Amino acid sequence: MFIFDKRIITHFNFELIVLILPLIFLSHHLIAEINEILAQKQLIYFTLSAFLFLIVFLFPFRKFNRFIPILYWIGIFLLICVELFGVVKLGARRWLELPFIDMTIQPSELFKPMFLLMLGFLIKNRPPPIDGYKIKDFLYFSFYIILPFLLIAKEPDLGTALVLLLMGYGILFIIGIDKKIVISIILIIGVSSPAIYTYLIKDYQKKRIVDFVSEKPSYHVQQSIIAIGSGGLTGKEKKEATQTQLKFLPIATSDFIFASFVERYGFLGSAGLIILYLLIIIHLLMFNYYFKKDYLIRVFASGVGLLIFLNMSINILMVIGFAPVVGLPLPLFSYGGSSFLNFIVIIAVFENLLAFRFLNSYDFVKKM
Repeated sequence: MFIFDKRIITHFNFELIVLILPLIFLSHHLIAEINEILAQKQLIYFTLSAFLFLIVFLFPFRKFNRFIPILYWIGIFLLICVELFGVVKLGARRWLELPFIDMTIQPSELFKPMFLLMLGFLIKNRPPPIDGYKIKDFLYFSFYIILPFLLIAKEPDLGTALVLLLMGYGILFIIGIDKKIVISIILIIGVSSPAIYTYLIKDYQKKRIVDFVSEKPSYHVQQSIIAIGSGGLTGKEKKEATQTQLKFLPIATSDFIFASFVERYGFLGSAGLIILYLLIIIHLLMFNYYFKKDYLIRVFASGVGLLIFLNMSINILMVIGFAPVVGLPLPLFSYGGSSFLNFIVIIAVFENLLAFRFLNSYDFVKKM
C-alpha cells in the first residue's frame, strides 16, 4: 500500500502562503470594483496559477540540480531571441510570439526563477569563506548577474534589468562579500553616474527622470497624488472614489493600483498593506538564520524577499511622486497574468526547496 510522505507536508511553509493570500483576495476585490472583465480574467490566472504551483512544487529540483545551468542558458537564449525576433509593443522589444496559438511571452519575467536557481547552484558549489567572497569570486558571480542585465536593459526594460541587478548583488551581500568590494562598488557607481546617464540611458528614460526631478510631476503622477490625498484616513466608499471610478487615475488596475487602493481604503488601509508586505519580506529573510548551510534555500529566500521589496518600494515611490515612473507592478497585487504567474512559480520553487530538503530520492510515496 502507498501513502503520501508526511514529511513533505511538515516541511511545507504554510506561514508564507497565509501571508500572501490576503494580497490576492484584496487585489481581486479592488479590481472587481474597477473593471469586472479584468476581474474575471484574473480568476482565470488564479486557477492557472494553482495548477502551475502544484506542477512546479512537485518537480525534483534538488535531484536534478546539475541541470540548473541548462535552464539558465535557455533563459539567456530566449533573451537573445528577443533581440533578434522579438515583438515590439509601445516602442520596446520585450516579447516573443508563440507560433500557432497567437500568444506572446516575456522572457525577462520567465528568467527570474532561472536566475535565482543559477545563483543558488553557483553559491552552493562555491560557498563563501568566513570573511566573505573576495574579488575573484565576486567577478565570477558578476558575469552571471551582468549578462542578463545587459540583455534586458537593451530591450529596453531598464526597470526589470535594475531589479535583477540589485537582486543579484543583494543576494551576494546577504550571503557575504568582502567590505572593500562593497565600498569600491559604491565609489564606481558614484564616479560613473554622469557617463551612464549620458550614454546608456534612453531618451524616454531621461524624460522620466526629468519629470521626476521637475517641480511639476507628470499627469499620471498628479492624478495618482490626488487619488491618494482624497482617500484621507479611512478611505472612501466605492461610488465616492471618483479618481478611480471616473477614470481620472490612469492604469488604475496595474501600475497605479496602489493609488486606487489608498483612495478606497485611506491611510490606514495603505499602512496595513505595507505592513503585510514587510511581514512577508522579513519572514523570507529570516530563512538565512534557519538554514545557514543550505545555500539553495538562502539564495531563494533572499532573492524572493528582495524581489518583492524592490518591486513594492519602487512601485509605491513611483505613484507618490518619489521615483521615476517605470512599469514595475505591485507584487501579487497589480493586474497582469505574466507577473502574477511568475511570482507564483518562484514561490512554488522556494516551497519545493523547503519541503523536499531531506528527501534525496524524491520518492513522494512510501511503502507501509
